[in-house]
Amino acid sequence: MPLIAKRIRIAQAVVLLGTAVPIWLTMGAIAPQIVRAYTARVDLSIDRLPEENYETLLQRAEAAARAAAQRSFDQDILVTDVSIFVSVQNNGAIAPVLELAVTRPQWRQRPDPRRWAKYFKTARSLLYFGDNFTTPAPATNNQAGK
Repeated sequence: MPLIAKRIRIAQAVVLLGTAVPIWLTMGAIAPQIVRAYTARVDLSIDRLPEENYETLLQRAEAAARAAAQRSFDQDILVTDVSIFVSVQNNGAIAPVLELAVTRPQWRQRPDPRRWAKYFKTARSLLYFGDNFTTPAPATNNQAGK
């Protein structure tokens, strides 16, 4: 009797594994694992160069955003979206100039930051660019001679 009971247990194990493994493989093929994709967020800060106008500064900001987007997609294959904020510093004033928000398929189709960027219109005035603003002069002490 013990020999028959042992063979029955072995047969049960073979039947159980013989059906469980194909079912597990079928479920894996039908419903694959969830992909854990995410958004890469990058904050960049650039300084205004001496005698640089706003248009040139925007071109540098676009180039920096383009490089950061490409680098983000190249470094991690799970990144599906990129969000890049470019801020500029000018004479102590700091303001966001542009935001580049793009998905991997959009970037593959057209890797142009001007296409996907959102520009902040108030940045020009916040950074003291334009006709209404002059570069702030350093304060002098006129009280010394009195």
